[in-house]
Amino acid sequence: MSLFKSASIVSVLTLASRVTGLVRETLVASMFGASAMTDAFNVAFRIPNMFRRFFAEGAFSQAFVPVLASVRTQQGDVQTKRVIDHVATVLTWVLLLTCVLGVLGAPVLVWIMASGLQQDPRSFEAAVVMTRWMFPYIGFMSMVALAAGVLNTWKRFAVPAATPVLLNLCMILAAWLGAPWLETRGIEPIYALGGGVILGGVLQLTVQMLALRRLALLPTVGWRWAHLRQAWDDPATQRIATMMMPALLGVSVAHVSTVINTQIASHLTPGSVSWLTYADRLMEFPTALLGVALGVVLTPQLAAAKAADDAEKYSAMLDWGLRLVVMLAVPCAVALLTFAKPLVAVLYHYGAFTDNDVQQTTHALMGYGAGLLGLIAIKVLAPGFYASQDIRTPVKIAIVVLVLTQLLNLALVPVFQHAGLALAIGIGALVNATWLLVGLRRKGSYRPAPGWGLFGLQVLAASALLAVFLMWASSAFHWTQLQAARGQRIGLLFLLIAGSAILYFGALWAAGLKLRQFVRR
Repeated sequence: MSLFKSASIVSVLTLASRVTGLVRETLVASMFGASAMTDAFNVAFRIPNMFRRFFAEGAFSQAFVPVLASVRTQQGDVQTKRVIDHVATVLTWVLLLTCVLGVLGAPVLVWIMASGLQQDPRSFEAAVVMTRWMFPYIGFMSMVALAAGVLNTWKRFAVPAATPVLLNLCMILAAWLGAPWLETRGIEPIYALGGGVILGGVLQLTVQMLALRRLALLPTVGWRWAHLRQAWDDPATQRIATMMMPALLGVSVAHVSTVINTQIASHLTPGSVSWLTYADRLMEFPTALLGVALGVVLTPQLAAAKAADDAEKYSAMLDWGLRLVVMLAVPCAVALLTFAKPLVAVLYHYGAFTDNDVQQTTHALMGYGAGLLGLIAIKVLAPGFYASQDIRTPVKIAIVVLVLTQLLNLALVPVFQHAGLALAIGIGALVNATWLLVGLRRKGSYRPAPGWGLFGLQVLAASALLAVFLMWASSAFHWTQLQAARGQRIGLLFLLIAGSAILYFGALWAAGLKLRQFVRR
């Protein structure tokens, strides 16, 4: 299967996840708006998500997938299954302890994440309750990450990419049916979303484990102390743990930034945390459809190329990934900078979501959009280091970028409020991606193929034409005033997006860019 086909499968299924995610966010926005209680839920949901990235797709996956791919390439499937069993055993024990401590320490975690919620004691208490209910979610999702790492190594990309839809469907049902049911019984309706999160985690894990069972790769977890000792003594387990140490530091750096930003937002105008969250959900479309899809597909194959000492294939895959990032991320960034308000209005401007909420979310989305190219490029560049089992370099870069981001916050937040937090993240991502690229070039791991100069000019010219079209489209229609004409507004957005795609790719074709070269990779 070609890289393009694999990435396309992941992208299409990720698109389904993001579409249902937007339906979820639209429903939540229309029912709850942007308020102190939605801030409470978003803070509570961020806490297990933050820890999930320690044990799941963050530090764990960065260490697990390269080692697993290397073991399979060099030692075969039997030894690989043994490694899976041992890693699952150690991970299960660690997760059980973490979940217990998280539930007990929920008040402290909420205070660390967003002490500003104490301005409204009811909001702070709601965040604590929801954190306790949702904290076990990290256990389910960390085991999902293990299963996804195995499936991706076996080039079974569909199931891991599709299962996030289950979380969104559970949360949609929770908001649509659960919230009104709780409200009729005098219980805070937003608590229903916490129940949806837990149910979604259970269903995702069930589906992934069934997929592993079909491949005869279902992990066998040892529940005795002797089993844990045996699993820990496995050299592969210890190698993963050793690699996770700098990766944990890297994830910690990223989440220190998240904690700081959430703290700052919680002390700004009520609703600031929610405005940033709604904008972030929109950002997940391009970052997941392109960045995450490429990262998922490239990481195991880069690791296999490194294990086989095939430097030419290694560099060629990175070059293909970076060209695809530039070709697709640049127009997406242009769209977020010039067409943000129509996107926010059409997707969120219903029910309790006011005109002011549209404006504030638009500002945050534009801030993120300024750094979109960097946010996506990191997903391709960082695996270039992980595949060679070098996690320290990206971590060192992340630490410096964290300091830079907070310095930018000092300058930008007083001027732009919550949007300054988004802009600081965007600028930091551009610096991070540039630094990673320079590092790969200096190591000799990546050697750009000929033709980058002409390719860059073609993309810039087509993107400039797109920017002019979208600026006209953004100002030619009164997007918030069309709230009552829901069907007309949605149809108009669809036509303009379709026209933008035709315009951009038509301009690339007219400039001489051969799109088939990306399909054949």
